[in-house]
Amino acid sequence: MDKTYQPEQIESRWYERWEADGRFAPSGEGEPYSIMIPPPNVTGSLHMGHAFQDTIMDTLIRWKRMQGNNTLWQVGTDHAGIATQMLVERKVAAEEGKSRHDLGREAFIDKVWEWKHESGGHITRQLRRMGASVDWSRERFTMDDGFYKAVQEVFVRLYEEDLIYRGKRLVNWDPTLHTAISDLEVENRDQQGQFWHFRYPLADGVKTDAGLDYLVVATTRPETLLGDTGVAVNPEDPRYASLIGKFVELPLVGRRIPIVADEHADMEKGSGCVKITPAHDFNDYEVGRRHGLPLINVFTQDAAILPQAEAFDIQGRPLPEIDLSLPAAYAGLDRFEARKQIVADMEAAGLLEQVETVNNNLPYGDRSGDVIEPLLTDQWFVAVESLAEPAIAAVENGDIQFVPKNYENMYFSWMRDLQDWCISRQLWWGHRIPAWYDSEGNVYVARTEAEAREKHGLSADLALTQDEDVLDTWFSSGLWTFGTLGWPERTPELATFHPSSVLVTGFDIIFFWVARMIMLTLKFMDEVPFKTVYVHGLVRDGQGQKMSKSKGNVLDPIDLIDGIQLDTLLEKRTGNMMQPQKAKAIAKATRDEFPEGIEPHGTDALRFTFLSQATTGRDIKFDMGRLDGYRNFCNKLWNASRYVLMNAEGQDCGAQGGEVELSLADRWIVSRLQQTEAQVTKAMEEFRFDHASQALYEFVWNEYCDWYLELSKPVLWDEGASEAAKRGTRRTLVRVLEAILRLAHPMMPFISEEIWQRVAPLAGKATGDGSESIMAQPWPQPENDKLDEAATRDIEWLKGVIVAVRNVRAEMNIAPGKPLDVLLTKGSTADRERLEANRPFLAKLAKLASATWLDDPAQAPLSATQLVGDMEVLVPMADLIDKDAELARLAKEIDKQDKLIGGIEKKLANESFIAKAPEAVVDKERGKLKEYQAARAVLLEQRDKIAAL
Repeated sequence: MDKTYQPEQIESRWYERWEADGRFAPSGEGEPYSIMIPPPNVTGSLHMGHAFQDTIMDTLIRWKRMQGNNTLWQVGTDHAGIATQMLVERKVAAEEGKSRHDLGREAFIDKVWEWKHESGGHITRQLRRMGASVDWSRERFTMDDGFYKAVQEVFVRLYEEDLIYRGKRLVNWDPTLHTAISDLEVENRDQQGQFWHFRYPLADGVKTDAGLDYLVVATTRPETLLGDTGVAVNPEDPRYASLIGKFVELPLVGRRIPIVADEHADMEKGSGCVKITPAHDFNDYEVGRRHGLPLINVFTQDAAILPQAEAFDIQGRPLPEIDLSLPAAYAGLDRFEARKQIVADMEAAGLLEQVETVNNNLPYGDRSGDVIEPLLTDQWFVAVESLAEPAIAAVENGDIQFVPKNYENMYFSWMRDLQDWCISRQLWWGHRIPAWYDSEGNVYVARTEAEAREKHGLSADLALTQDEDVLDTWFSSGLWTFGTLGWPERTPELATFHPSSVLVTGFDIIFFWVARMIMLTLKFMDEVPFKTVYVHGLVRDGQGQKMSKSKGNVLDPIDLIDGIQLDTLLEKRTGNMMQPQKAKAIAKATRDEFPEGIEPHGTDALRFTFLSQATTGRDIKFDMGRLDGYRNFCNKLWNASRYVLMNAEGQDCGAQGGEVELSLADRWIVSRLQQTEAQVTKAMEEFRFDHASQALYEFVWNEYCDWYLELSKPVLWDEGASEAAKRGTRRTLVRVLEAILRLAHPMMPFISEEIWQRVAPLAGKATGDGSESIMAQPWPQPENDKLDEAATRDIEWLKGVIVAVRNVRAEMNIAPGKPLDVLLTKGSTADRERLEANRPFLAKLAKLASATWLDDPAQAPLSATQLVGDMEVLVPMADLIDKDAELARLAKEIDKQDKLIGGIEKKLANESFIAKAPEAVVDKERGKLKEYQAARAVLLEQRDKIAAL
């Protein structure tokens, strides 16, 4: 093995070897175990959330593969309708100076496929870098031919059962992209806005109880005033009880609109009166539905004012009897320009009561950056009520279990308050809706145009036009678990791997994806899509902030693996920023955090860091310190393996038999291995990856490396030790290390494979020609007959004595290599027996010249003392230290601590500092004070001990 651990030299090599050898495909043997990867966008790059999620899935798959399961990790990507269309549109504009409309639909779609074949594999290459053992031979794409067939089939069947319909409904509308978008694609941003209070004149000479001839309503969107169809007051509000059923005259338009009683009106907010615009506000839409108010749309798809309004009833049917006229002065104005003009006109008419500054939030499209407008449009919907009932029951009866269980409540709250699902999008890239129209607007839904003609008996010369819209990507991804396995064909893979075993997902898409998969899978497969839903938190930065480009705190997992220079990191974080001041602040923060850039850590260290922080359901504050620590852990394992190989290669390790004598340390480490195997397995079964990684870390670092390797040296390096004893220790060294590597493999696949190839032949587990892989080895199973409680007690005693002597050295400033004479006293017969049995270990590890049992404690010379249970460990101080010099040194150290403590106490006593400094800065100072006070206490204790000598 190389002297130093260099992950970049082993990771790509091993992944290519595994893939070439077909190691990721199902074995065809054992109980099926399958996971469907949440399909990342084909346009995307691997971000920290992906890397975290993929680490968890790969750990589960590798673990189950080693347990003998027939494993399938199904891979694929999502066509990402909006994101992909925008990307290719920009590319065409930059390269050809054309828009998609210049090209036409068919030519533009060809451009998208061309881009997909050339550049769409970026994220799958990154998955390989993370060590993802997905079955690449089965890679799917949500727009491939097979998946397209599944999507068409589901749409047609739902339509034929009246579960899909077309209607005019209110949706999130992106005026830039000209499409409806889902709630998940809406980003709500806090801002300071204005609240305009307007007077709406009462009609027919009616007056309020206060004698006013108007009502005051307030709005943050004056431009929607043109589409008002009612004013709501709370039915419990005595101020307006007499006005319910009366009318107001809509300013600027002149339309009479009713006053209705509805609990949506908050008596404590403003005047208690609320303008109702059902065609331009989701809450108002519900009020309009309850009271049968018309829906009047005043916006174009660009969010500009229409020359003439459009009126519909709640079913979306036109209402021609309503006066649709709008003031000509507003026609064609952008909504925000119209806002300014309407406010000015209301003020000129004496109808502006007041303007209030408020903090509110605005919905923005996450792709376009434009303000989203609730807009009444013709869309396709799924009627979800009948689909939701069995989906709720599947979780209630335990067919599907959430981990952690509390996420079931989130699922239920969504599922019991469902609205019909808008599944159409006004895009070109995506699954085009399989519906055709004739010239009279009659709709024919079928899998193909030919089927539509045959099914409905249409003549060949009847002109049909296919619907222009495509399906929401969540619709196609809702079929993911069974569509990827070949449905609607009844394939062997479908029979074997469905339902899948586990879904690994973030809580933020439980409704958008998880719930819809459950509904659609139960409908078309008559079984659940997965048995367990493991819900993980979001990966945040070290301060708990969400990672975002605008905050400049994004970490790229590949940069953490390969390293990145500071100047390149700065360019990535600030290169496209339009605000110089913000870019400057981000650059400074980046330099402070990474003054020399990010050094390479390797995939295994990153994976282990993720797993160590994978506490069920909680968000993760990604800790660079932990990443550094687990890079050191990889180094520790590497160096320990080199020690084992140096002492085992070319030696008799017992693989061919022969007499074996196990030392106390051998029996202890084998016993602890059994316990660790049980701990790690239990934690994996409970999805406690943090506990699994911690148990492995503690065993490898603290027990195998720090103690057992040291305890092996007195046997291996003692010329008087028997060959059977040496053979026993060599066998234990390699067998325990080989088991460690198998335990570590699901979490750290690359380093475990690299070392295993060298260690396994010595342990009799491989031939040494490289034809075997750790991936195909059995998961370690604890053997209770190897548990040795007596050995554990004896080793704990031995460790206690060694640590006691080391503590004395540290406290008394005695050189680590100076041999010491040690006395043991006040112990039991068992302590005396342990001393006799373990003299070689004590002499070597504690650097002792002698170890003597003292029967009469009263005869002990002046000594430094440590306790191990009831037993005292005495280190006589005569001639070991210069008492006066050591006291002088400690006095200097105590004085130094006093000055540090005094400085911080003065700062914390300064009221101005406490008031003005950020809370994090104040907390940091308080932490430093505790640290200095603790250090001072230790120094005082050491001084008192030496003074007493």
